[in-house]
Amino acid sequence: MRGVVVALFAAVASVSAKYTSNLNYRSPSEHHPFLGISIFKVVRRNNPEIRYVAAEDLNFTHGVASGDPHPHSVILWTRCATMYDDNKSNVTVSGTVPLYSHERNEYVKISTAPICVNYKVSTSKSMKHVVSKGTAYTTSDIDFTVKVEAGGLKPFTWYYYQFNVCDSDKKSMVGRTKTAPLPDDKVSSVKLAVYSCSNYPFGFFNAYGNVAKKSSVDYVLHMGDFIYEYAEGAYGWGWSIGRTPQPNVETRTLYDYRKRHASYHADPGSIESLSSYAWIPVWDDHDVGDNVWRDGMADQNNTEASFTEDNIEFGGDFVSFDQRKMNAVRAYFEWMPIRQVEMDDNLRIWRTFRLGTLADIIMLDTRNYDRAITDLYWNTDYIHEISNDASRTMMGSRQENWFYGQLSKSKKRGAAWRLIGSQTVFSRQNYSISYGDENPLDYDAWDGYAANRNRTFEHLYKNNITNNIMLAGDSHLSWVSDLVWLDEHAYDPSSGAGSIGVEFAGTAVSSPCPFGQNITMQDANNYSAWLVEANRELQWQDSYYRGYYELTVGYEEVHAQYFGIPSLVNQLPYEVSLANFSVQSGANRLQRPVAGGTVASGALKFGQTVVGNVSNNTETGEWLVTQLETFGYGQDVPE
Repeated sequence: MRGVVVALFAAVASVSAKYTSNLNYRSPSEHHPFLGISIFKVVRRNNPEIRYVAAEDLNFTHGVASGDPHPHSVILWTRCATMYDDNKSNVTVSGTVPLYSHERNEYVKISTAPICVNYKVSTSKSMKHVVSKGTAYTTSDIDFTVKVEAGGLKPFTWYYYQFNVCDSDKKSMVGRTKTAPLPDDKVSSVKLAVYSCSNYPFGFFNAYGNVAKKSSVDYVLHMGDFIYEYAEGAYGWGWSIGRTPQPNVETRTLYDYRKRHASYHADPGSIESLSSYAWIPVWDDHDVGDNVWRDGMADQNNTEASFTEDNIEFGGDFVSFDQRKMNAVRAYFEWMPIRQVEMDDNLRIWRTFRLGTLADIIMLDTRNYDRAITDLYWNTDYIHEISNDASRTMMGSRQENWFYGQLSKSKKRGAAWRLIGSQTVFSRQNYSISYGDENPLDYDAWDGYAANRNRTFEHLYKNNITNNIMLAGDSHLSWVSDLVWLDEHAYDPSSGAGSIGVEFAGTAVSSPCPFGQNITMQDANNYSAWLVEANRELQWQDSYYRGYYELTVGYEEVHAQYFGIPSLVNQLPYEVSLANFSVQSGANRLQRPVAGGTVASGALKFGQTVVGNVSNNTETGEWLVTQLETFGYGQDVPE
C-alpha cells in the first residue's frame, strides 16, 4: 500500500511540475500569489481519463518569442491551442442564465485536460545540438500560452529554440535568441533596436520586421504601447487595409485584452521580430488605457460612476478601473516574454539588465506603478498649475529610490554607460505651436512632473554620474536632445557644454503623427523646425516618419541611427536612413557637428535637411530610388 501511495504522490508531483514550469500560472507578483492561477484547482478539474489533448487537434497559433535575457537563461514563449480565438474561461458569466444553475460549461468552456508542450534549445538552427530542454503544460486558464525559463546556457551566446507537442512531430517555427553577458564580462559592443507605439488599425508593423530581415542587432527594447485599447473609429480606421481591431470594442475584460494581444502578435512583423531577438519590453499607458495613472485614466476613474453608466460609446463590458487594470496586467504577463520580477508589489515591471561592464539597461515604469494624477484632457489647467509641486512623482517613492540606487550602483560597479528606458520624453517639450501659450508643455510627460525630473538631475549632477542615455517613446515623434537641467546649469546649445547626457526618443512603429495622420513631409518639417527653435536642448526633431532607431553601444562611443518607414498601408520591407548621431564617452553631449551637419528629414538645429529619394529593401539589401511620399501613410476614412 505504501508503494502505491508513493507512486501516486510521485505522479501528482510530476504533473504539478509540468504546470509550475509554465511561468504564466504564477502571479505577475511574487508577493501577491492570489493574482496567479491555482494549479491545485486546475489539476482537480481535469478528466483523469484524458492524459492530455491530442496533437492533431493543436496548433502553434502565434509563432514563438523570447525575452528578458540573463547570462545563463532566457524566457521562451509560445501559444499552443485547439483554436485561434482566445479563451473566456475565467471571464465572469454574463447575460441571462437560470438561477442557481451549476452548468458552468454551458456558458463558459474550460480545459478538462492539459496541453503538453516540449521545448528545446540548441546551438544550431537544425536543432541537433540540444543544450537545454523541458516540458510544460498549458490550459485555458492562461489562454493556452506557454512561458518557460530555459536555463543552463552560456553568456552572450546566440541560440535557437523550438517547441513541439508532446509525443508528436507537430512543431513550432524555430526561434533565435541571445543570452546576456556576465556583469563582469568585457564585451566590445552591443546593438539594440528601440521601438514604441504599434497601433494596429494605422498600419502594418513593418518596422519590427525590418530589423529581423537585416539581422542587425543583439536585443530589442520596447518602450511600451505594444497594444492600443481602442475600438474601430475611436482612434484610427483600419477597415480599408483589413486591420479592424479585435475584438472591435474598447478593451476592458480579460478576454478583450487577450484577444487584442493575439491580433497584434499575429502581425507578420511582430512574429519576425519576436522570433528573432530577445525582447526587453515595458508597458506604457495604452497597454492599459489612455493616459493611465495610479487611480484612473483619461476616460475612466476609480469610482463607481465610471463603470455603472448606462452606455459605453465604443462597446464593451462594464468593468471597474481596478479590475480593468488587473485584466490588462494579467494579459500582458501571459502574452509578453517577461520574467516574474522579484516584486515588492503587484505592478512592478521596473528592472535592470547588465550588459557586462559595457552598460546597464534600467527600465522604468513611469505609467502604471504609482504615478500621480496626469493630464486627462479635461484637467490640463489644473495639471499645469501643480506641475512644479514637489510631491508629484511619475514613479512613486519606492521606484524613485530604487532608480537612484541603480544609477549609483551602476557607476560604482564601473559600467561604462547607463541606458535609461522611460516611456515618455524626459526633456522639455514646448508644444505651444500646437497647444497654445497657456498650457504649452506636454503635461502627461515629464513636463508635468518637474520635481521628479529635478530630483533625477540632482542625483546625476551631485554624484557626478555621467554617460547617461535616456531612451523614450510615447510621443509618435523623434527627438534627439542634450540632457540638460535647464535654469539650474548653464548650457550652450551650440557646443553642448553643461549637459549631463543625451536623450534619444523614438517615433511610433505605426501610431500617427500628432499633427495629422496624412500630414505632408513639407508641413511636418515645418513643425519640426518650429519645435527645434522653441526648445533649447533639442538638436533634431522629425515629425513625418514612423519607424525606430538602433543603438550601437561601445566603450568609447554610443552611436544612434534613426530609420523611417515609408509605408504602413502595405507590407513592404523598405526603410530610409534619416539621421546618425554619436556620443563620445565622457563628453555627456551629442558630438558636434550634430548628425554630421545633415539629416534626411525633420529639422537640425545647426545643420541642414536634405530630403533624399532612396530607400533600402531590408529583404534584399537593394536600394530603391523613388519619391518617398508616394508610399504614403493615408487610409480611407468613412464619411
